[in-house]
Amino acid sequence: MEEPILNEHNKDEHAPAHTAEHLLNQTMIRMFGCERSKNAHIERKKSKINYNLTTCPTPEQVAEIEKRMNELVAQDLPVTYEFVTRDNIPAGVVLDKLPEDASETLRIVRIGDYDLCACIGKHVESTKEIGAFKITSTSWNEGSFRIVYKVNQ
Repeated sequence: MEEPILNEHNKDEHAPAHTAEHLLNQTMIRMFGCERSKNAHIERKKSKINYNLTTCPTPEQVAEIEKRMNELVAQDLPVTYEFVTRDNIPAGVVLDKLPEDASETLRIVRIGDYDLCACIGKHVESTKEIGAFKITSTSWNEGSFRIVYKVNQ
C-alpha cells in the first residue's frame, strides 16, 4: 500500500522522549481522569509537559507515575501506525490538537493496547527503546501540574 500524503511536520522530536510523552499522557488519564496534555515541550535532554488537574498529585502519586512508566517501557510494547480517514477515526481518539489544515487522512499511533492517538511525530519501534524514564521535577500552579522528565535509552 502506498503511504498517504500527510501534512508537513515542522518538528524534529527526539523519538524516545516523544514516545514517552504518549505513554505519560495515557498514564495521567488513567490515574487522574484528566485530558491529554495540550502543552508539552519535548527534547533530548529534558522534556516538560503540563496537565490540568483539580489537585496537586502527592509525592507518592508522582513516584507511582514514574513506576508505571518504567513498567510500560519494560513491557516492550510495539509502536504501530495505521492510516485512517477522518470519517473512520477509531473510538477514543481525540482530535482537538490537530491543526485546522490537517489532512483528510490521519496517522494513528498505537502503543500496544495501552495508548492510541493521532500523531505525525517520530516514535521508537517499541517501548523498550525509550530506556529509563525519570521524573526530574514537578511543579504546581493554579490547576496546572508540570512534569519535567528525561529518558535514557
